[in-house]
This record gives sequence, structure tokens and C-alpha cells, in this order.
Amino acid sequence: MGRKVLVVDDEKNIVKGIAFSLKQDDMSVDAAYDGEEAVRLARESKYDIILLDVMLPKLSGFEACQEIREFSDVPIIMLTAKGDDMDKILGLEYGADDYITKPFNILEVKARIKAIMRRAERGSEKKEKPRIIEKGDLKLDLESRRAYVSAREINLTAKEFDVLELLAENPNKVYSREDLLSIIWGKDYPGDERTVDVHIRRLREKIEESPSNPRYVHTKWGVGYYFQA
Repeated sequence: MGRKVLVVDDEKNIVKGIAFSLKQDDMSVDAAYDGEEAVRLARESKYDIILLDVMLPKLSGFEACQEIREFSDVPIIMLTAKGDDMDKILGLEYGADDYITKPFNILEVKARIKAIMRRAERGSEKKEKPRIIEKGDLKLDLESRRAYVSAREINLTAKEFDVLELLAENPNKVYSREDLLSIIWGKDYPGDERTVDVHIRRLREKIEESPSNPRYVHTKWGVGYYFQA
């Protein structure tokens, strides 16, 4: 079954090139050329993944990503023309799952998309029976991939949920940043350990009453992170 992709870039030639290549792999592609249109389409349609440029008119890619995260956990790959690390970190801060720096090879783009799809499919294959993890006010429904704090649903990104699920299913086990990067993002992911730190920080801001004094996701200084059983 073909996947549905939203490609967002104000350079129409780039959108056209990406769309042409993805369609060769039996994917259907919608296009948007500014941030507002991207948010509207993401709200109106269900996509398997969104490719989102940083530099967009009306709303920047960061702003569009942040708005989309208010109602969807669809995987988002940011496209940035800058090699600057700050753009990558900002993308992750706003809820992106991955980033690719322009100019890029379309084969790399397709490889990243397929890697995210495989991880999503593996996650869906684990749905043998409803699984619930409850700790204090925190509740994780692993089948529907929803998180709740004090019965209020918390909107986590796909990667944030993946990290929390791994830690919560293995309480008190300490995972190094290298471990988490390899397990959650894959061994071939080109990012570094700051990716993990950014996601842990965002996760704590969403699920912890006091992010600086966490109840659930703890730091083992000099080693890594663990979930308090």
C-alpha cells in the first residue's frame, strides 16, 4: 500500500523533484509552499510523513512544526539549507523527528523516509494485546500510543513516545545516550547525542510536574537515563 507524504518547500522545483522521485516508489504526494498551507493540509488529511523546509513564507518551518504538533504526532523531517547545528537542534526542540541538510541526495531522503516507516510498522506489529503502563499519575497506552498525566492526554511526538516507551518497559535500566540513539533512531542515524538530550528535555517538560526534579525519567550522571519504577 502506497504511503502518503506531504512535501513543504517554497522552491517549487525542489517539491517537484522530490514528488517525482517518491511517486516512483508508489507513494502519493501532496505539496504545500508555505507554512500556513502545510498546517492546513496536515489538519485536513492523514499523512504517513511530512518533509518540512525551515525557510517558509507566512509561517516558518519551525512554527508550522510546532502548530502541527498540537494536533498530530505524524513523523516530521525538517529540510534545512544551513549546516548550522542550531537549526537541527531547533527543529528537534519544536517536535521534528529528523532533519536533512540541503543540498541533499534524494536517495538519502527516501532512505530516511523508509527507515521511519519500518520503525512505525514494527511498532504496529507489537499490538498483540492491549498494553498499559501506569506509574503514579502517568499512564501509557502502548497499543494506541497515547500518554496521559492525571487523566489528561499529553501530545507526544513519535520519537518522544518511543523513548518513553522503551524506558518505561525497562524500569530502572539505565540507557546511555549512545544506546538510545542506536535503538530509537537507528545505527545509521547521522545525528549525535544532543538529539537524545533534546528529546529527554522535551519529554520531561510534558510529563513531569517539575522537569528539573523529575519523578519518572531520571538522569544517571555520567551514564545515561532511566525510568523510575
